[in-house]
Amino acid sequence: MNILFVVTSHDELGNTGHKTGFWVEEFAAPYYKFKDAGYKITVATPKGGQAPIDPNSEADSAQTGATDRYYKDTDAQGIIASTHILSEINADDFDAIFYPGGHGPLWDLANDDDSAKLILDFYNSKKPIGAVCHAPGVFKNVKFDNGKPFVSGKNVTGFSNSEEEAVKLTDVVPFLVEDELKKLGGHYSKVGDWGVHVVEDGLLITGQNPASSEAVAEKMISLLTK
Repeated sequence: MNILFVVTSHDELGNTGHKTGFWVEEFAAPYYKFKDAGYKITVATPKGGQAPIDPNSEADSAQTGATDRYYKDTDAQGIIASTHILSEINADDFDAIFYPGGHGPLWDLANDDDSAKLILDFYNSKKPIGAVCHAPGVFKNVKFDNGKPFVSGKNVTGFSNSEEEAVKLTDVVPFLVEDELKKLGGHYSKVGDWGVHVVEDGLLITGQNPASSEAVAEKMISLLTK
């Protein structure tokens, strides 16, 4: 089976002068879950080429067994260095789609028409869709033909307002994931900051934060093996 990972190309943290991108753990943990289960993984970004890594995700406190494995894995790093261009991706070639977080997606993927089309193509083809942490923000502008927001009426989670406050970026991000999912009509739930929380609603699997990324992949694999 083939899994598509869609990763941000955005590397500027608002007007702070600091860099952002994707969160290493949120890529690495699901990547190795899928890889070790025998899945083929393709990574695409809006711009193609090197996907930017959020420097904060490289801090000692953010490391896990999966990130340690990634930093020693030249093949995985090569995949991140030469991602495919999102507009050239066809949903028919894949069995599921997964979005790692990091703050980057709030700026580019949340407003990307190619990403929105892919999400609907996967959903309408009854293929699993996963997103973790800030990545559920990519559903912001995804709407069905009748104008109904994609997440309306669905059980979802994502990075909470209190977690955003804890990292002191509430006034930097273009929107708050928790608020946006609620505004779109999603049935948002959360647990305490940094706790594992994964929500499954049919084909849609969302995770609250980095700690939830591996469990999102496990849920997706469970769906794919039914």
